[in-house]
Amino acid sequence: MAELKLHAVVAGARAFPRSMGAAALAVAAVVAGASAPGQEPAVRFVNVYNWSDYIASRAIEDFTRGTGIKVRYDTFDSNDTLETKLLAGSSGYDVVVPTGYFLERQIKAGVFQPLDKARLPNLVNMWPAITDRLAQYDPGNKYAVNYMWGTTGIGLNTEKARRVMGSLDAVDSWDVVFKPENLSRFKDCGVHMLDSSDDILPAALHYLGLDPNSVSEADLQKAAAVVAAIRPFVRKFHSSEYINALATGEICLAVGFSGDIKQAQKRAAEARNGVAIAYLIPREGTQLWFDNLAIPRDAKNVAEAHAFINFLQKPEVAAMNTNFVSYANGNLASQQFIDRAILEDKTIYPDDAMMRRLYVLNARDPRTERLMNRLWIRVKTGR
Repeated sequence: MAELKLHAVVAGARAFPRSMGAAALAVAAVVAGASAPGQEPAVRFVNVYNWSDYIASRAIEDFTRGTGIKVRYDTFDSNDTLETKLLAGSSGYDVVVPTGYFLERQIKAGVFQPLDKARLPNLVNMWPAITDRLAQYDPGNKYAVNYMWGTTGIGLNTEKARRVMGSLDAVDSWDVVFKPENLSRFKDCGVHMLDSSDDILPAALHYLGLDPNSVSEADLQKAAAVVAAIRPFVRKFHSSEYINALATGEICLAVGFSGDIKQAQKRAAEARNGVAIAYLIPREGTQLWFDNLAIPRDAKNVAEAHAFINFLQKPEVAAMNTNFVSYANGNLASQQFIDRAILEDKTIYPDDAMMRRLYVLNARDPRTERLMNRLWIRVKTGR
């Protein structure tokens, strides 16, 4: 299980700036509540649990300025970490951000409460193509709203990759990762890989021409064998550290999430350290995933949770977050505010041809999940 990272972010309370508009002021009036004359208004909070490096700090500040609701913001870098807290109950969180296939089984476990869509007027801004795909996990979109979506692929230090491979012509393939003779060439300059059986084993299944959603023990054993064969060349399994490791030149290849690698690219450019990073979607196809906003069944601050989710779906706010994290979002109206370089980047917003080669993962039954976890531990430890 990936290490939990905690960031406490508590924003102050001031009025919305004029640029946020009348609609934001109306939302603020609804959620802010009233206090008796001469009394200090009670401090209101929303407790948010989100992925690491996954929101613009200004978004939190603007939300608090507009509503008076302070945000307690913690982060995780593994769906397993989030799920453990949710299934144990009394997590203390009001808004959480599970990935689609985890969301599906958590809904079945009764973890979440239905959304009150009357409190979410900004749902009118959602992208039907993404909302419809999300309905695979959440029929009727009853429990969740898409936050961001993306792919799992390959991040490269382009200069070192050219040095290792001779050119970049053939590196947009899972062959670079899953063929030991290829990945071994990157060992000295450093390889990181997601610490996630739910991402890596399906990628290996897909590479082998098998169903990435297979629950066959024989198939999963084959996928684990592919990953075990390249294990000696992986310096570290971690689901967030590769961002800075790529950006600083500490490593030269990572299997990770699209926006994370784009963030590494941005950080390297801002540091002007001479490190050039590229993100590649393997031409064979890869996983298309969805991270989604949901409210736990035992949330204490339900009105505040709805206010926060609704705020994140303001087009300008959704675009601000996409511009910061370099992930695509499920808000169609936000696209007019997204940086053109991001919106037109086919590794962030894939074209139709690539979208047809992407697969989505389904929730697995407990037996298969236990098997995958055992195989993953065996792969990582080399035993």
